[in-house]
Amino acid sequence: MVSIKDVARHAGVAISTVSKVLNNYPNVSEETREKVNKSVVELNFVPNSVAAALSSKQAGRVALLINSNMKTNAIDEIDMQYISGALNKAMELNLDVITLFFCMFQGKTTEEIIRYFKSQSIAGIIIYGVSKDNKVLHDLIASQEFKCVVIDAPFVNDSTSSVGIDHKKAQYDVAKKTIEDNKSEKILYIAGKRNGYVTDERLLGMEALVKEKNLSMLVRNGEFSELQARNITMKFAKNKDVVVCASDLMAIGAMKALIEMDIFRPVCGFDGIILMGYVGKQMNTVRQDFAEISARAMEELQLLLGGEKGRKVVLEHTLVRMKYEDIIC
Repeated sequence: MVSIKDVARHAGVAISTVSKVLNNYPNVSEETREKVNKSVVELNFVPNSVAAALSSKQAGRVALLINSNMKTNAIDEIDMQYISGALNKAMELNLDVITLFFCMFQGKTTEEIIRYFKSQSIAGIIIYGVSKDNKVLHDLIASQEFKCVVIDAPFVNDSTSSVGIDHKKAQYDVAKKTIEDNKSEKILYIAGKRNGYVTDERLLGMEALVKEKNLSMLVRNGEFSELQARNITMKFAKNKDVVVCASDLMAIGAMKALIEMDIFRPVCGFDGIILMGYVGKQMNTVRQDFAEISARAMEELQLLLGGEKGRKVVLEHTLVRMKYEDIIC
């Protein structure tokens, strides 16, 4: 059986430091805390003292579980807005929060993750970026061991709420405006990740628009990658008269490709990230208030912790044209 000594040895810290981390003492550096928590996960350690104390704690802690994109720094803005919105609202609601990342639990079973969360006195989880392939997280949500709020994923049960915008309508709206403004008929649609729930919803919006307007559409998956969107645009845009992208990052890649090709095609994106304002070309996009979405998720989690049942919460979106003047301060 794994002991606290084993955790200390594995993390390269003193036993007293492990104890402080497990009991959430404030005078521990974030680097040390992460090191100890990683060892706890890898060793599947659950201290008896912590397990016994769970019943004596009040509401427990809230975990922000984030699927951070390790391949690019360009969309860190979204994760930071999510974290900022959640932390500000948690302070207002007097909730204790820790931030965790999907990569910390790679290769772990649902049971191992549940054990870890319980060892950390976690009572509620906000999950950002769960995909169709995250079967372990699907099972975690289905277990209802914790109150959960998922962002942009279709999970609702007695202990789980879903929070996000209407991605089908938002994609329809921004594409319709761009197409009508430019009298376009032949669409190159660069979709997101094949395993993404929002990818499916946004594609449904495009299909509804194409059917309504009797348009033609070529669909390719850009995987939310600026590079892949650039390559797709270079290959297919010449024979199309508009490029609709399922993310701003892909819209930037598409626009840069069109500039290199020395041809004009209207481009629109999705998300409203600040980086769009620096591209030099104004593009329509869907602005999501990620901080507000996350704050609303925290409010929803508090309701679940208070005994409310899970539900679907749909928030508003807006259409904008990102300009440099609008983002500088």
